[in-house]
Amino acid sequence: MAQPVFIAGAGVISAIGNTTAQNLLSLERAETGIAAIKYLDTEHRDEFPVGEVKLSNEELAELSGFKPAISRTAMLSLIAAREALVDAGISNFAGLRSGFISANTVGGMDKTEDFFREFLPDNTKGRLRKVLNHECCAVTNLVADKLGIRHYVSTISTACSSSANAIMYGARLIKNNMLDVVIAGGTDALTRFTLNGFNTLMILDKQPCQPFDANRRGLNLGEGAGYVVLVSERIALSIKKELYCTLSGCHNANDAYHQTASSPEGTGSLLAMKGALQKAGLQPSDIGYINLHGTGTQNNDSSEGAAIAALFAEHYPKMSSTKAFTGHTLGASGGIEAVFSALAIQRGLVYPNLRFETSMEGLPFAPETRFSKQPGLKHVLSNSFGFGGNCSSLIFSKL
Repeated sequence: MAQPVFIAGAGVISAIGNTTAQNLLSLERAETGIAAIKYLDTEHRDEFPVGEVKLSNEELAELSGFKPAISRTAMLSLIAAREALVDAGISNFAGLRSGFISANTVGGMDKTEDFFREFLPDNTKGRLRKVLNHECCAVTNLVADKLGIRHYVSTISTACSSSANAIMYGARLIKNNMLDVVIAGGTDALTRFTLNGFNTLMILDKQPCQPFDANRRGLNLGEGAGYVVLVSERIALSIKKELYCTLSGCHNANDAYHQTASSPEGTGSLLAMKGALQKAGLQPSDIGYINLHGTGTQNNDSSEGAAIAALFAEHYPKMSSTKAFTGHTLGASGGIEAVFSALAIQRGLVYPNLRFETSMEGLPFAPETRFSKQPGLKHVLSNSFGFGGNCSSLIFSKL
């Protein structure tokens, strides 16, 4: 990535806060957002803890400006994307070539589920407007219209690597001089479909999850949205406020091992991390902190751990999974964790891996358990590995 791409703004809403500042405070205080289900209407309400955003649809509608009939996925997206754009402080945004690259995996499925509850018992009932924005791209288009973005709008849906790939794609558009500014990241809301699907896979934890712990039992699902504002060097020079960092490297790989499992050797994970390092012109020893994909499942953590052990040999950086705070937000996870990574680089921060107790057998490293300040932090690696072998890694570097 010879031509630099800068991070000028950040916005996030998750189970640990409705703004970037609130999320950062929760990370610093080690305050998790994993709790009993409150808003999702499901028969598993008392069975599985999740990382819900602590606002009802009515409250999200008031905060976003959408009507309550709009999908929760879209409302979360607009709140975070708008915060990122305001945070970037781009004075002449309307006059620039702008893009919105947004990821999600559920689209407006939350509203579609409500429609079918009425429609299936009686096909004369159910409001069709509930299925109008079902597709993943419909959510993106709704938010792009609210943001006033017309030049380039696209949706990425590659499972849990979706928003990392959205950021990667946005960076390519800037590097190839197609756009000046891109708001990139992702969003996902909790739905009955996703909760039931992961329950069928038998990888949900009935307790708050323990990523990278030998006694891990599975993941906690979450919801939220996270976006960064990517700008070219020319635009970066015109911005008065302090920028966060650069996106120095990124890479996507696929080991084609299994529909829902990573290879035991972590082949795809290893290829993604190696590719990102190569594009950034860095060595493994240059990385100071890894924001792990770290879902808390048996397969994911052992596979990612094997890849890290192979790549970093005896120069293991500090690392942690922030999903113990937010839950696994699926299509939003790469975007939310990109914001966390940008903050880590800008401020020299390392986040704790909550609830870690026992090291995994065969791994010669362990995640951090305390929040710490690392003024010398220069490069952060953020991993997002999804179903279907979709593995992506991003590297954020200090200005």
